[in-house]
Amino acid sequence: MNITVKEIQAWLSDFEQAIAENKAYLSELDTPIGDGDHGNNMDRGMTEYAKVVKEKQPQTISDTFKILSMALISKVGGASGPLYGSAFMNLTKETNNLTEITNKQELAELLEAGLQGIQARGKAVPGDKTMVDVWQTVIDDLKNTELSSDSIEAAKEKTKDMQAKKGRASYLGERSIGHIDPGAASSAILFQSLLPYLN
Repeated sequence: MNITVKEIQAWLSDFEQAIAENKAYLSELDTPIGDGDHGNNMDRGMTEYAKVVKEKQPQTISDTFKILSMALISKVGGASGPLYGSAFMNLTKETNNLTEITNKQELAELLEAGLQGIQARGKAVPGDKTMVDVWQTVIDDLKNTELSSDSIEAAKEKTKDMQAKKGRASYLGERSIGHIDPGAASSAILFQSLLPYLN
């Protein structure tokens, strides 16, 4: 495994395309338990990222994450922008002076810093039916080198049976059960997009 700025940008470009393709699905998930705009919001943020990356052509992993973080914070409404933005701002700091990520353990540690950013902002823990449920699973699986498309999908699906403890969905109480969390779904897309670069 050898992830340089080239692979990071390819991954985020794939993520941008996957969000565009899935924006209706993400907003659909968000309709019963949120504002119904998660897909459109994420799409707006990722479109902004793609535009700025093209303009600035960042040469480092850290600068790439910084552009992503700023795009998500400035363009994505609701809680998702600040949560994703905080994750990638932490990754910006952690990858400063880093030219490549050479193993899954190192990647897991970096993502752990991203997760800390999410948790500092949103105060969620695993089991609260949020994006944290997917991020934590991915980190744990990377440490055990058993991350797969199936395990990412399972982490997302698991949020369906949880009761939301954080965010707008938490106001619904038990009625939030039976719906996949939209933030978990977009996080699943983020990590599915990463998988091809982990070989």
